[in-house]
Amino acid sequence: MRTITKILVLISLLLPVQLLAGEIFGSIMEGDISVGEGVKVEIISPNKTTYTDTTDKNGAYRIFLKEKGKCIITIQYKGQTPSGELFSYDRSLRYDWVLEAKEGKYSLRRK
Repeated sequence: MRTITKILVLISLLLPVQLLAGEIFGSIMEGDISVGEGVKVEIISPNKTTYTDTTDKNGAYRIFLKEKGKCIITIQYKGQTPSGELFSYDRSLRYDWVLEAKEGKYSLRRK
């Protein structure tokens, strides 16, 4: 039993920190209504790696990031690309967003 424990500890110490980053998930709404299915969501990590997903029928997205730190999220919606900031950690985090239109231009804010 001690041998297994030592091996597991050794493996965990050898894993790169990047493998320990977490998942970002949530929903995207336009006002009080879901954006629906097929809206492209991009997250750019601190290392400039781009991760993408598309929303499901409820406007939900789920992206696993390998890096931790400050990221940029961009939503491609109705020909526009509003963006916001988020942080990736070593655990799952929920980020719900609201698209707001003002004078025909969308902005993204956290719900």
